[in-house]
Amino acid sequence: MRSDVVRLFQTLPHPCGYFSERTAQNLVIDPSAPQLAALYDQAMQRGFRRAGGHVYLPQCPACRACIACRVAVARFEPDRSQRRCLTRNEDLELRVTPAGYSEEAFDLYQRYLSARHPDGGMDDANPVDFARFLYTTWSPTQFVELRDRDRLVAIAVTDFCADGLSAVYTFFDPNLPRRSLGTHAILSQIRLAAEQGLDYLYLGFWIAGHPKMDYKKRFAGLEILRNGNWQALNRAE
Repeated sequence: MRSDVVRLFQTLPHPCGYFSERTAQNLVIDPSAPQLAALYDQAMQRGFRRAGGHVYLPQCPACRACIACRVAVARFEPDRSQRRCLTRNEDLELRVTPAGYSEEAFDLYQRYLSARHPDGGMDDANPVDFARFLYTTWSPTQFVELRDRDRLVAIAVTDFCADGLSAVYTFFDPNLPRRSLGTHAILSQIRLAAEQGLDYLYLGFWIAGHPKMDYKKRFAGLEILRNGNWQALNRAE
């Protein structure tokens, strides 16, 4: 992706969402670029991430903690804990539906944010926030729904890209902790990628040792992007 083909913007410093004592900056592809949809696959392969209509890459002058990661589907094997998670959720139905607002999905989203991110700035979301954050007119987004009979219990917001799926965001019923729905959503996306003949599930950024981001290394076949090259993660890291 060359800067003479599409404009890249550097955001102003802002509070880091992962380390309270740090500031962060992002490199953002021009959100008004008419070729943004066509560039998205290439951007994903180079470590960029989508949030709403923005495709961005952390570009913090004093920190390189955020490392792009993806699961190589052909090399994934669930561990014992993940197999138990799959067994606990065998009764759930998976449905792939077009991304869009519904009262059912928005109610689940609100309950999840209220339980998981109270007073975090997202827990007072409205329908406009829901749409603006999760999908956009150009993105190849689908909702991967998990249902207990007809009751919606989780949605994995998923972009269907050329070489893989991208796990954009997941929200689920906070009153079902025994189901480990966050883990099950990732396992479901890996399985869906395999069924679609896709090579990867992109999981955003891995941060070594971070209490909310280090869990990604538990997924066998995880690759990280270092110095412009994808490489298998050393599980000892």
